[in-house]
Amino acid sequence: MIGGLSQLLRTAVIGWCKPLTAFPVTATTIVALLIIGFVPRAAVSLPLYARQTGQPCATCHTAFLELTPFGRRFKLGGYTLDGGDWKGPPFAVMLQPTFTHTQDAQPGGVAGFGVNNNLVLQQASLFTGGKITDNLGAFIQGTYSGIDPRYAWDNTDIRLAKQIDVDGYTLLWGATVNNNPTVQDVWNTVPAWSFPYISSALAPMPTAKTFIDQVYAQQVAGFTRYSFLDDTFYLEFGGYWPLGPNTQRALGIIPTGESPINGIAPYWRVAAEPIFGKHAWEFGTFGLASNVVPMGIVGAGNDSFTDIGVDTQYQYLGDPHTVTVRGAWIHENHNTSASQTLGLANNSKNQLRSLNVSASYIYDSTWSLTTGRVSVGGTADAALYGTFTGSPNSAGWIFELAYLPFSHGGPAFWPWLNFRIGLQYTHWTKFDGATTNIDGMGRNASGNNTFFAYIWTMF
Repeated sequence: MIGGLSQLLRTAVIGWCKPLTAFPVTATTIVALLIIGFVPRAAVSLPLYARQTGQPCATCHTAFLELTPFGRRFKLGGYTLDGGDWKGPPFAVMLQPTFTHTQDAQPGGVAGFGVNNNLVLQQASLFTGGKITDNLGAFIQGTYSGIDPRYAWDNTDIRLAKQIDVDGYTLLWGATVNNNPTVQDVWNTVPAWSFPYISSALAPMPTAKTFIDQVYAQQVAGFTRYSFLDDTFYLEFGGYWPLGPNTQRALGIIPTGESPINGIAPYWRVAAEPIFGKHAWEFGTFGLASNVVPMGIVGAGNDSFTDIGVDTQYQYLGDPHTVTVRGAWIHENHNTSASQTLGLANNSKNQLRSLNVSASYIYDSTWSLTTGRVSVGGTADAALYGTFTGSPNSAGWIFELAYLPFSHGGPAFWPWLNFRIGLQYTHWTKFDGATTNIDGMGRNASGNNTFFAYIWTMF
């Protein structure tokens, strides 16, 4: 049996590495996938996920956005599972009205808003996606920001996936075109899907973060291939390259101040998730490496970075009790020699580390209580980070209570309606390198403590 598993692992790796006829790594394939994702289709072929599968939200989510093993398998399988009888249009809508209060007022904050106590429609999104063919599906989002305000493309993940049986084991091969490193991932540990799942866009946030942590969201196009062996062992590899400024503007992205990738940035992901009855435990690693043009200024060469993350997630999936514990640590080596030449950095080399851990208790997929710890720290560099102290170090605690009344099915007039109503409090113990006088004007880290209330509506 061990020999058979070893052979199957070799088959998975070979299949992932070699040019499969089903998934050739060519520009033509990528363009074709993008065209398929955006060309209008008959509504009958593309109902969205709950309508498409005929399942309530609680089948795929312990409390959205957090996925169950079933939900992870649905995504890796290309969003293609069906079973529902919906014949309507292939769209869904998301609305996020929010209220933000910070401990101290925010003079000089976001233009167009008051110094505190702001009520705003933070986001409104339109989704399409779901099953296109038996082996092709998509998740496509466009979002209106009530903060900027503007409309732009948002997270996009278009997949080909196929499952085969080998010696009694299952092997899922897939490929994804997406626009945000880690958005294709299925565990709630990586930056695109980690807690907090929603936060205030009006509250102050630490200056420093690693490149893999949403820096390139919607600024890039990526192509990766993956293998998932026996619903346990996961392997993915691919790359990301920058979208040109004109392309970004056409998609609603403002490219000013970006440090674009020069060439292709390799991305990798390895994970295992054994499941024992009601218990699921994932552990893995992920990473992104690239050369970048600092602030888009050519002539001084490139900076380079390598982000390496390790993560783990434990889930107890009881009825009615669910517990999830998540953690991810990311280490970044950043060669800033080009930035130093341009006067954008004091050091030729910097390091940055981030930690995000959280634990949730969820009752009947209806009530969710979560506590999280976030921190970032590394080499002091006043020119690079622009902080008063020169340090990138920040740390805080996040507490959230959420109510999801329709996880098991919405009201009779619209069974697919879903709400997440939440109260969130963020307590900063350090902010941009200091606890007190963080800006040279007497402001303390605690002044950025934030009370955030939201209604997250999906229909």
